[in-house]
Amino acid sequence: MMIRPAAFDYNPQTAASNRLQRSDASGSPDPSGAALLEFAAAVAALRGAGVRVCVAHDEPVPPKPDAVFPNNWVSWHADGTVVLYPLQAPNRRLERRRDLLEPVARCAGYRIRRILDLSAFENEGRFLEGTGSLVLDHARRLAFACRSIRTDEGLVRHWADRMGYESVVFDAVDAAGDPYYHTNVMLSIGARAAVVAAEAIVPSDRPRVLAALAAGARDIIEIDREAVAAFAGNTLEVRGADGRRIQVLSAHAERSLPPALRARLAAATDRLLPLDIPTIERLGGGSVRCMLAEVFSPP
Repeated sequence: MMIRPAAFDYNPQTAASNRLQRSDASGSPDPSGAALLEFAAAVAALRGAGVRVCVAHDEPVPPKPDAVFPNNWVSWHADGTVVLYPLQAPNRRLERRRDLLEPVARCAGYRIRRILDLSAFENEGRFLEGTGSLVLDHARRLAFACRSIRTDEGLVRHWADRMGYESVVFDAVDAAGDPYYHTNVMLSIGARAAVVAAEAIVPSDRPRVLAALAAGARDIIEIDREAVAAFAGNTLEVRGADGRRIQVLSAHAERSLPPALRARLAAATDRLLPLDIPTIERLGGGSVRCMLAEVFSPP
C-alpha cells in the first residue's frame, strides 16, 4: 500500500522529535510537485520489479504533508488483522482513513477479518506510530521498539499482547543523545539479514537487543549513526510476483553503505532496489520503508 501525496511539504508539527527532517533551505517553489515525481518513479520501479503496489490517493483538503508515509497509521497482518495507530502530530491524524481499507484490500486480494483501532490512545497523550515505532520479526513473533515520544512502551506491550508477539523495548539515541523518533530508522529485519545501528542502542540494552536479533540466524549488519542519517536503516524486504526477495532502500541510503556492508546486504536478498527520493527524505525526514505499508498474503 502506497499513498500518492496531494500536499507534501515540510511538517513543522513533527520537526521537534524528528531530527532527520530538514526545512527546504533552497526555497524550492514546488515541493509537492517534486515529491509526486519521486513517488511516481518509485511506484514504477517497484512494479517493474514485480511487486504488486496498491496506490491510494491523498486528498488535498485538508492538507496532510506526511500522507506519503502510511506505515505510521496502518499495518496489515497475515491473520487478516488491520491495525490503526495513534499519531503524535495532530495534522498526521488526518491521514488515518478507514475508507481506504476496503479498496486496498480488494487490490491486494486481502480479506479483512479484524480491525484493531488504537487511535483513542491519542486522547491520553500516548502514541504508537505503526511500523515506524514497531519493527517486526514475523518469523519469531518479536516486536522491537525504541522508546520515544512517538513510541509509548505501554502501548508496545499492549499491541504485542493483542497480536501474539513478544516485545523487545530499548533506548536508542543519536549523537546528541536524543531518542530516535522511530525504530525503523535504525533497525530493519529481513529474512536473512538485520540492519541495525548497534552503536545507537544504549549500552545497558545493546547485548539484549543484539542477542534477540542474532537468535533468528540472520546476518547482523551493523551501521553507524551517519548511515542512519542517510536512511540506511530505513529499508524493507518485499516479495515480487515470482517470489524473489527484494530489498528496497533509497539511493541515498545505498550510497551511504560501505562496499563491504552493501555486499552483505545484497547477498542476503535476491535484489537490491534503490529508489531516488531526495525531496521526500529531506523535507519529510522519512525514507522508503516509511512509504510502504506492506500487505501480507491473503489469510
